[in-house]
Amino acid sequence: MGNRNENIENKPQHIIEFDLSTELQHGVLVSNLAFSVAKEYGLPEKQCYDLAVAGLLHDIGKFKLKSYVDMDNEEPLMIEELRFVREHSTLGYEELKGQGYSQFILDSILYHHENYDGSGYPDNKRGEDIPIGARILRVCDIYAALCSDRVYRKAYDKDTAIELMIDEVKHFDLRVFLAFQNVVHK
Repeated sequence: MGNRNENIENKPQHIIEFDLSTELQHGVLVSNLAFSVAKEYGLPEKQCYDLAVAGLLHDIGKFKLKSYVDMDNEEPLMIEELRFVREHSTLGYEELKGQGYSQFILDSILYHHENYDGSGYPDNKRGEDIPIGARILRVCDIYAALCSDRVYRKAYDKDTAIELMIDEVKHFDLRVFLAFQNVVHK
């Protein structure tokens, strides 16, 4: 029988994190960025506030994933986890629907992983077919993720994160990305 600490240290890291504190910090950062980017973009005040709410709630569907992924399994289920992690925006949308949130907030959450070039999910929407709130959340979510420690890597500094995003600029609405850059460089 091994040492208890050895078992913890040798436990495989999973792609899905369920640390509530980390998720809340991520949500707050996305919320603040989304509000500021929406303002910079020129959206009406109500939509700026709605995007702040959407930023806080955008990953709420991840909490439903706990029942799909056995986090205590000794073997990593990376392929399975990837399949399920793609469901979190739909799960979040379904969880929040009927609870008094505006359709703008709900659509922003549902489509926040759609890429401008059509390569995202859940519906492979492209360009202007992606709601503006989701296009703003997409940029803010990626930046917040890049600037945060993950189980598989350390956080990137601001400049490196932006360079990585520029390398993948095809995923973003360019006008939103420029508003985002104005915000993070202030």
